Amino acid sequence: MHIILGATGHVGSAAARALLARGEPVTIVTRSRSKGAALERAGARVAVADVHDVGAMQAIFRTGRRAFLLNPPADVAANTDVEERRTAAAIAAAVTDSALEKLVVQSAYGARPGGSCGDLTILFELEQALQGKPIPVAVNRGAYYFINWDAQADAVRERGILQSFFPADFALPMVSPQDLGAVAARRLIEPAALAGIRYIEGPRRYSPQDVADAFAAALGRPVKVEVVPRPRWEETYRSLGFSEAAAASYVRMTAATLEADFRLPAEPERGRVTLQSHIDALVSGARAGQTREAPPMRKSA
Repeated sequence: MHIILGATGHVGSAAARALLARGEPVTIVTRSRSKGAALERAGARVAVADVHDVGAMQAIFRTGRRAFLLNPPADVAANTDVEERRTAAAIAAAVTDSALEKLVVQSAYGARPGGSCGDLTILFELEQALQGKPIPVAVNRGAYYFINWDAQADAVRERGILQSFFPADFALPMVSPQDLGAVAARRLIEPAALAGIRYIEGPRRYSPQDVADAFAAALGRPVKVEVVPRPRWEETYRSLGFSEAAAASYVRMTAATLEADFRLPAEPERGRVTLQSHIDALVSGARAGQTREAPPMRKSA
């Protein structure tokens, strides 16, 4: 049995569906059974629990052999570093004495030690905590998520403008959640000894201008990149509902990404989903009246 955290989100649900497509037994963990209904219909078992309830999570982990662990994003209106660190600690504690034989952990390209820098430090700390357990740990460091641009779809359609914290021509490793989910499923199935860190990104690197061009192609109208000047980063995050602490942390994470303050892999594992196909599906879904949860601006390269 594979235990999947974050299965009602983008990457976790992609991992669960990839496993189910292979005929693998899957248990998804969710705080709300209704949110897991679609995956339950697809054949998954649903376990209802709060990820902070260590006892409940330990009981769920003891029903499986392998687990996909994802630290869910905190509400940006709160102190995201504090909340996400608390969640990461609960996950690491729940793995103890679980009898799991392998863990697959979703992390980020720039994961590193140091001060408050959003996911880059929180996910590194989670990696380290889990690697201290007597269980093989496979770490998937994913690039900047395509879905970080999704929340701008309405504004792009209405104004023809895509906002970016990065220069229009800044080439950034990006990736689809579907590709991250597919890699997670494959690593869960692989022998436990195949652990260690892998880097995953899309077919090529993309710039904000590439994102604008993809929207333009999907919408059939010009789209311009509007770069947010660095002195306005924090106020822009605050205008999006970020707390003061969360905005400051995200500013540091954005700066680290822009300055390439970490080593990029020379040969990452590349997915198949292109940026254009992702934007096409996003725009087509909106035209069909489908609603999509606006993702947090979270995952950094």
